[in-house]
Amino acid sequence: MPPPPRLILATRNAHKTAEIRAMLGDRFEVLDVTSFPECPEIEETGTTFLENARLKAEGISRVLGGWVLSDDSGLEVDALGGAPGVWSSSFGGEEGNHSRNNERLLAEMEGQTERRARFRCTLVLAREGLAQANFSGSVEGRIIANSRGAQGFGYDPLFIPDGFAQTFAELGESVKNTLSHRSRALAKAIDFLEHSISK
Repeated sequence: MPPPPRLILATRNAHKTAEIRAMLGDRFEVLDVTSFPECPEIEETGTTFLENARLKAEGISRVLGGWVLSDDSGLEVDALGGAPGVWSSSFGGEEGNHSRNNERLLAEMEGQTERRARFRCTLVLAREGLAQANFSGSVEGRIIANSRGAQGFGYDPLFIPDGFAQTFAELGESVKNTLSHRSRALAKAIDFLEHSISK
């Protein structure tokens, strides 16, 4: 049996890598850029999820051969005019500090009666420095007033998806991975990849 095709994730975020790897199972050999020290840091200068995802996918695929998948995703809160949006990972003032991001979100939402929000994800597949396709997914829900749950990452302890009474951080990986914004976008990317690789 031939080895599974390789898919390189344009991320150094271990949480994202683990989540995508779990969703893909054994269909692909999934690596991220931590396995390739020669990969540059790609500055996310875009103002949309698609712009940032494309920058990362094309930048990394110029350095590495094969298929590269990038993800840009975040939380959009209606009461905050769609913020934090593309700045979700630095909303609290420090890139990747989930605690500070959540603290700021709770402070901004204090006293708000409008709690609607959604997680949105855009994926871009690139090869040899050029984007080949992009895919998006979202999941609607609401923001609660207190953090709940110890699983997941990012804003998961503050977000309850529609149709559930628990946060993503309480529902856990197996449930989250069936309905999350990333899983919905990834299902489309997998379909594209499987057709492209088989040609």
